[in-house]
Amino acid sequence: MRQTIRFGRVAGIPIGVHWSVFVILVLLTEGLAAGVLPDGAPGHGAVAYWVTAAFVAAAFLAALLGHELAHSLAARHYRVGVRQITLWLLGGVSELDGDPPHPRAALVIAGAGPAASLVAAGVFAAGATLAAATGVPALARVALAWLALVNLVLAAFNLLPGAPLDGGRVLAAVVWWIRGDRAQALRAAGTAGTVVGGVLVAAGFAVVLVARNLAGLWWILLGWFLIGAARTETAQAALAGPLARTTVGQAMGSPAVCGYTSQSVSAFVVGVVRHQPHRAYPVLDLDGRVAGTVTVSALLRVPAARRPGTLLSAVLNPSASRRALNPGTTLPDAADQLTAAGGLIPVLAEGRLCGVLTATDLRHATEVAALGGIVDRTRADGIHPAAPT
Repeated sequence: MRQTIRFGRVAGIPIGVHWSVFVILVLLTEGLAAGVLPDGAPGHGAVAYWVTAAFVAAAFLAALLGHELAHSLAARHYRVGVRQITLWLLGGVSELDGDPPHPRAALVIAGAGPAASLVAAGVFAAGATLAAATGVPALARVALAWLALVNLVLAAFNLLPGAPLDGGRVLAAVVWWIRGDRAQALRAAGTAGTVVGGVLVAAGFAVVLVARNLAGLWWILLGWFLIGAARTETAQAALAGPLARTTVGQAMGSPAVCGYTSQSVSAFVVGVVRHQPHRAYPVLDLDGRVAGTVTVSALLRVPAARRPGTLLSAVLNPSASRRALNPGTTLPDAADQLTAAGGLIPVLAEGRLCGVLTATDLRHATEVAALGGIVDRTRADGIHPAAPT
């Protein structure tokens, strides 16, 4: 199963759902059917609880999608392209194809998501109130009230003032508006995000150790995620300044180590992975064009006994072929795409692989910039793919 499943388009925007969403939906449905709904509306049968819980979980997922759609439609209003929306374990991500043109646009785009969640909370709260006034069964009232509450919490959490949360984007927009320096604004939001993440981690440990409630583990997970993402935002802020004119071609690794769709997993592991350790590799078809990327984790999921008979074409991620960069793309423009692609993007010149840009390349370019220089790894184009077997 691919990590992200395509679920068509909404308003012309591709929608992807990460496999972790299905895990959350199952856990959410079970929690509602076994706890929230029976506690709030006793006296119904198990089937009624499970059916209602399934509808409520689906409505919650739709509310998450609405949150991200609000960001995306606001971005479109300011002529910022939207590559796709992806729903995953910790919410959703709107992958924008560029930066807001000015602080006002950044503020509107960042605030649109929480505003949509607040509207959803109001609609569900009004529905619960109306249901109570008209004698609708308690089960429906509890379901609507829960949806109102969870959307309110979603809006409040996202408005915490630290990147990469919407509140961090709002903070960055305000600082940009006041100071006129977008790089400084992004650094401020990144620093705030690190603080917010640290507070969540500390609170989570307190909940686990003092209150002896394992719910604190979820706080810890969120906190660590925020800290990591905030550090990435801070690194990208550095790119917005001294590296604004540095191109992908100057920073990328070249020649690229890659495989072919016709190779077996075992041949690729023996011939490439053991000698060229990376987290991911580009994969070419027999015409020499990028078919996608394959990660080490994807290779590990193939049982050892099946590796000789399993081709790379069966385990690669084809979406990478749609994320390829041009050597002339600037690093700030490539940074967001690199994050969305999982840390590696093929670089194509005239449709042919000429290198790869990785998170390590990006970090190296940032470190060189911090030392007052501009990274330049330019060398003769070419690739050294592993021979197919």
